[in-house]
Amino acid sequence: MKTHLQVLSQNEKDQVHERSLGILSRTGVRVDTAKGRRILKEAGAQVDENTRIVRFPNHLVEDALRLATKSFSLGARRPGWDLQMNQGDCTLLLSGEGTRTLDLKTGVHRDSTFNDWLKATRLADALDDISIYWRIVQATDRDNNIPHYIEYITNLFRNFSKHVQDPIYSKEEAPWFLEVLQTVFGSKENIREKHPVSFVLCPQSPLTIDEHYTDAYLELLGWDIPVAVMPMPLMGATAPATQIATVVLANCEVLATLCLVQAAEPGAPFIYAPVPALMDPRSGMLKSGAIERAAMSAAATEMARYYGFPAETSGFSTGQFTPNMQAASESALNTLPAMLSWPDILVGVGLLGSSMILCLEQMLIDTEVFRMCKQAHRGIVTGKDKWLDDVIDRVGPGGHFLDLASTARAVRGDEWYIGQLGRNTSFEEWEAAGKPGLLEEAREKVEQILSSHRPLPLDEEIERELNRILKKAQDGVLK
Repeated sequence: MKTHLQVLSQNEKDQVHERSLGILSRTGVRVDTAKGRRILKEAGAQVDENTRIVRFPNHLVEDALRLATKSFSLGARRPGWDLQMNQGDCTLLLSGEGTRTLDLKTGVHRDSTFNDWLKATRLADALDDISIYWRIVQATDRDNNIPHYIEYITNLFRNFSKHVQDPIYSKEEAPWFLEVLQTVFGSKENIREKHPVSFVLCPQSPLTIDEHYTDAYLELLGWDIPVAVMPMPLMGATAPATQIATVVLANCEVLATLCLVQAAEPGAPFIYAPVPALMDPRSGMLKSGAIERAAMSAAATEMARYYGFPAETSGFSTGQFTPNMQAASESALNTLPAMLSWPDILVGVGLLGSSMILCLEQMLIDTEVFRMCKQAHRGIVTGKDKWLDDVIDRVGPGGHFLDLASTARAVRGDEWYIGQLGRNTSFEEWEAAGKPGLLEEAREKVEQILSSHRPLPLDEEIERELNRILKKAQDGVLK
């Protein structure tokens, strides 16, 4: 029997849905993109152009729920690494968009650079538990222009060979993104079939669909790119002051964006991905390590399953700025309940300080927490070869089980999780080794991985074409 956490009853999930329908039809959502309003109006929504408020009749929401593709794969350049959504597995996704880095060598906090991003991306490529990419940090030594965007996206595919989930940041980036995508993955038909990239849309709480990123997404219509919709309501600030009301608000924002996505491209693959969080009542800031986040993350997964969608859920949250006891306890306590709700994708490894500070050692520590949580979810397996009545009879009172074949099989199988980070030795062995700590071990492993890992190379012809695209961007020319 697998270990599973449930925080909402069937009646409560029904209420979240019904109350969301009521809010969407009565109050509506402000849609700041004119193109989005036009698409929704043509689909049957009630649009007020003066206020930009869009109200959603129940049938429009139900149609969108019916149209969306719910079972699909997220493709990868690396052979054998396509991810099947809604098929009962769970994988890791990097955290994203930090602005600072805890330097691996000096231990000093500083602005993140392109080299920090590159190290984190290569480290994630090397860790098998991390199957999906996000831009984990913003490089402050790069400008926000097309040539630097091309430098970023081409280096991404050179250094990460699994699935990429990333937004584009403006309409102007869209044609460049598609040109790079075709260069790396081939024809439009192949991209539509394989889904090697997915897109993140983040409605703004409360009840707002933004213009900038949404218009960028709408430039990609026709490519069947999966969409993960990720509102981030902050309970007590940009969301109401109770957990269940925050879940309802997040659900409204996901459903409203779903209506736009399905009206724009019927059947587009869809991932339910809200990240409800909590305000610290003492400061008004995000309370990253709050245990209430874990329950709301689990509720988000349950609502995804209620609708039949793949679930993308957040864990690993901490407000601490260094990898210490507070960071460890907050991260682990936020992750275990989120994992026991069993989403398809768990977000959040590698960042500290309310997801703003890159720490490469923390990426390894978070990955180890994920492995342990997967073992907790595995629960107690009770197949016919697990009970071992005959073994108990044979050993009898006062014996031991150390030298039995059944013990060797179990240790080599999945009854034990044998950790890949941390020490379990005698005190004397630990003392003789110089009293090493977890952080020192993680730092040593990071350095070893970065010195030895070689990402899956691109073909020479693809490399030449990517260099040509970069040169074209630098020259300011686009076909």
